[in-house]
Amino acid sequence: MLAQNSELKTSPSLRHQHQFQVGDRVEKYNHCKGTVVRVDIDENGVFIVVRFDSLYRELAYDPYDLKIIQ
Repeated sequence: MLAQNSELKTSPSLRHQHQFQVGDRVEKYNHCKGTVVRVDIDENGVFIVVRFDSLYRELAYDPYDLKIIQ
């Protein structure tokens, strides 16, 4: 029987999945502000879908490109 290593189950992508939640206010590197509408995962990892205040569409971002604001 193989021993399971808990470190293998936790990746940086999974930590970001729990950092962002629907409804969080976020800001991009160029100071565009918006609201998280979905946190999703695909074969490349976690991505955050944001609806920005100045744009009328939703865009997907890598969690490292966003920061949560008050």
